[in-house]
Amino acid sequence: MIVNADARLVRCDQSPIYLACAFKPDTSRFSLLVIFLSETDALPFVLLCAGHPDAPRLLAFLEADIPSGGPDLTQDGDLLLRTARKSVPRAAALQTDENQTSTVISNSKSVAAVILGGGAGTRLYPLTKSRAKPAVPIGGAYRLIDVPMSNCLNSGISKMYILTQFNSVSLNRHLARTYNFGNGIMYGGSGFVEVLAATQTPGLGGKEWFQGTADAVRQYSWLFEDVKNKDVQDVVILSGDHLYRMDYMAFVDRHREVNADITIGCLPMDGERASDFGLMKIDKTGRITEFAEKPEGNDLLAMQVDTTVLGLSPEESQASPYIASMGIYVFKKSALISFLNSEYPKDNDFGGEIIPKAAADGYHVQAYLFKDYWEDIGTIKSFFEANLALAKHPPQFEFYDARAPIYTSPRFLPPAKIEKCHVKDAIISHGCSLADCCVENAIVGLRSQVGKGCKIERAMIIGADFYESEDQKAKVIASGGVPVGIGEGCTITNAIIDKNARIGKNCIITNASGIDDLEDEENGVYIRSGIVTILRNATIPDGTVI
Repeated sequence: MIVNADARLVRCDQSPIYLACAFKPDTSRFSLLVIFLSETDALPFVLLCAGHPDAPRLLAFLEADIPSGGPDLTQDGDLLLRTARKSVPRAAALQTDENQTSTVISNSKSVAAVILGGGAGTRLYPLTKSRAKPAVPIGGAYRLIDVPMSNCLNSGISKMYILTQFNSVSLNRHLARTYNFGNGIMYGGSGFVEVLAATQTPGLGGKEWFQGTADAVRQYSWLFEDVKNKDVQDVVILSGDHLYRMDYMAFVDRHREVNADITIGCLPMDGERASDFGLMKIDKTGRITEFAEKPEGNDLLAMQVDTTVLGLSPEESQASPYIASMGIYVFKKSALISFLNSEYPKDNDFGGEIIPKAAADGYHVQAYLFKDYWEDIGTIKSFFEANLALAKHPPQFEFYDARAPIYTSPRFLPPAKIEKCHVKDAIISHGCSLADCCVENAIVGLRSQVGKGCKIERAMIIGADFYESEDQKAKVIASGGVPVGIGEGCTITNAIIDKNARIGKNCIITNASGIDDLEDEENGVYIRSGIVTILRNATIPDGTVI
């Protein structure tokens, strides 16, 4: 949202609504109208902008509630300033950099986003045993899919497709509950969120499921030629398992500025992790001259570059001598359709096949540097460490930012209840109940129940989908079972406790033996990279030592 130094916040007399208008002194006109639900609300909704075909009708409706001295409506749908107006001091807080990309309706019409639901999620197993990778909970109250979805909304992109193939029930449910645009009026009627499930679409190989990232988009590429996408010029391809906050329209603007066919989000990378990513070489203009997908050995060393060209200091460049792909791309819509269906119809992967070939064939493939926090949540270890990092002070990433919040499903749970507890560097989600326990460097998820005398350290408790009443708990115990939650006297370290797990009293889950890998799904235990995971709905009897 662009709100310049002449912005005003005006309250309607008959409604708890505030109007913030960006005023252009050179033309004496307002260029943008924003609605706030209250004086303290930091989440504005862009209703419409000048020149939109519905502007006169909607503004005429609003103007009836604006007191005398407020803005007037002109024939072309702009707002003209009157000298007398009722302003609020908070307007100054709305001032932002005028060079920021405006999140207005035009963005929604010209850009579509495709979020890839990922494969089977084998590296995140057992968290992906019964859920898709983007549906994996993170940060105590969110799911991985909330990150790219919120980034799209905060960037003004409201045409979103989510491609799914594996265990997508909980993902579909979350998307339906959280991202329902209704009639889409806040995006001029053009916004939507659509889940595209894998189907055995006839192709060159017969009837097949999605064969890779590019093939997944190819099987639904006809949608981009559909009438409701007639205004789309560029398509943003995103991954559903990354943690970061990004303005995608700045990404798209750079793509358009250099007239690229493909633009790749990239970041400097150290040698230790470089082989896990697609790596690239660029010229002085940022154009990609060479691309290699997850090279190793001598091929990896050959991809080293002087990253001072990205603005790094000599010391930073020495520590991060590679340029790695973030796995997010902007394609010209026409180029994307051509690559998938004409130029490279047999290639099924963007990073490993289509992008390297496009660069080699002389298409304009551009790099876009991202210098903020970014983490690939692809393995149990990276997932675990990224979650614990959220509880550090100060954290490298926070889910709440008034300017660009990460949204999730509204659950209407009570605040957390904490009695006589020691809590340090931890996130305690809503609906939790903790009593006389110690929690350090941990994430405690929705509706978690932690009993007296427990010690939770370097652990992630994902939480539960439901509560058990005292009567229900008594019946479970009487029948020899274990209530949902963490029983009294437990010690849990270096572990992930998945949803609805039942941990008995006086259990010790620490992996004191230092086992790297163990599969014991029958007893609800799985160890990867030394991190213990208690499976979803598993029951761990009283006194168990793991």
